[in-house]
Amino acid sequence: MLIARVAVGDDRTYARVDTDAGLIHLLSSSPYDEIRPTGETRPLAEVRLLAPVEPSKVLVAGRNYGDIVTPDLVVFMKPSTSVVGPASVVLLPAGAKEVRYEGELAVVIGRRCKDVPEDTAGQAVFGYTCANDVTAWDVGEPKGHWTKAKSFDTFCPLGPWIRTDIDPADLVLRTTVNGTLRQDGSTKEMIRNVRALVSRCSSLMTLLPGDVILTGTPAGAGVLRPGDEVVVEIDGIGSLANPIGVAE
Repeated sequence: MLIARVAVGDDRTYARVDTDAGLIHLLSSSPYDEIRPTGETRPLAEVRLLAPVEPSKVLVAGRNYGDIVTPDLVVFMKPSTSVVGPASVVLLPAGAKEVRYEGELAVVIGRRCKDVPEDTAGQAVFGYTCANDVTAWDVGEPKGHWTKAKSFDTFCPLGPWIRTDIDPADLVLRTTVNGTLRQDGSTKEMIRNVRALVSRCSSLMTLLPGDVILTGTPAGAGVLRPGDEVVVEIDGIGSLANPIGVAE
């Protein structure tokens, strides 16, 4: 099932997406407890897709791809104000000289949870979406201030929707910039899998429905320039495209 947040006129609501029919089926409430269709439909092409979640927080797994295994999960945070949706402009902050894209699989939490065992952590997951963990590297280095580097407004594009019925173990993830392939990896390369990430994050803090865990990025992250367009695509989920601009 595909679940989106959409703008219909002045309203913001959740909807079930039927890509084959090109329709959305409006929902009466948040989808985390129960899917409740209103009976109303709209053409998918006539609505604006928003970020598919409104998280209380976004957790970011660091160093979850590659050859270096850290003794414990490296985790950073992004505020909810960093979240934007498909087609929203990512704004490069004034003074930041090395802002990078990082295509990632995003895990969406479906229920309130704390101290979840790894073997049952999948039950806390609502679904998955595409993410771009935009990071101002020159702000984060050399002192490791990565939460600061990842927290600027617009630095967490999410979308286009949430896929609820997919196995995250081996999903191909690609990132293109202006049509050129820059990242080409798979979630099977993650050092800590989704269940391990959910379990460890829930041991640090209570996770709420709609919270997001970014699972790390494969090789190939690079610098963004004004005028670029970044597309993060994950097989079985969809693609997330965002243009790059400059903050005033």
